[in-house]
Amino acid sequence: MVELRRDEVVTRIDPADGGRIVSLVIAGDERILPKSRARARQPALYWGCYPMVPWAGRLSRGRIPTNDGEVRLEPNLPPSAIHGLGFDKSWDVVEQSEAAVTMVCELRGLGWPFGGRASQTLRMGTKSLELELRVGDYTRAGPAGLGWHPWFTRPSGGDIEVRVDSSEVLVLDADFVPTGEVRAVARSEDLRSGPPLGDRRLDHIYVRAKGPAVVRWPDLELRIEYDTSLQTVVVYTPPEGICVEPQTMWPNAPLLAASGVQGTGLRTLEPGHTLTAATRWTWKVRTPVGIGSPQPV
Repeated sequence: MVELRRDEVVTRIDPADGGRIVSLVIAGDERILPKSRARARQPALYWGCYPMVPWAGRLSRGRIPTNDGEVRLEPNLPPSAIHGLGFDKSWDVVEQSEAAVTMVCELRGLGWPFGGRASQTLRMGTKSLELELRVGDYTRAGPAGLGWHPWFTRPSGGDIEVRVDSSEVLVLDADFVPTGEVRAVARSEDLRSGPPLGDRRLDHIYVRAKGPAVVRWPDLELRIEYDTSLQTVVVYTPPEGICVEPQTMWPNAPLLAASGVQGTGLRTLEPGHTLTAATRWTWKVRTPVGIGSPQPV
């Protein structure tokens, strides 16, 4: 286990379990859903914060059209192949310090016919956590997408608020796979004001989103900063946790792009090229209304 520490903030990463963040303690409370509270242990989708690489989200029946014919991946959440290949693989630590770690994961031999290597760096600041993800070294041209899938804890008392600056979501089929259509958010889906979630259950793909996204516990505000390469944000709100997932591509982007849908964010990566994405989490303690302004951790 890798531990990064700055003042009273502690991040723990497990390279052997998908290179994921398994714990983030800020202001004395756990902010990342632990494995012990996950709804299921397998597939390893339901806890921590893990990188999504070399694609993000669902691929319908694992289908990827290419110029050399269709590639079929084994569905890991039937009927879809979901969230890439790295979340349940071991990552190798190649560099580590008190406040940063870099890990790599070889994609060759994982059923990914395009080859390649993924790397990620996590870096702690005094009031921030920077996450950088990269994929490259393809042996033949193929699709590429990146993202993060954090599972945030719900508070033991009070509600949680989520802000995502987007007015549009993707239309999904019965398997929660995008059809390629885009529609306006309904009132219950509109997160632009950062509303309390209450008991609403979302599993929505917000598009053309502008950063930052914001998650607010009663005692803490966490901002998820991202640039224009990460305009797709999935929000998932089951009872056990909250997921706010910035990513570079729509789920099912290879099939949608092949059918002529524009704006999916799909990147076709040529040998010798790389795709990189970065996000930055910053936080501040919230004080009760009427007592004063939020103070930094």
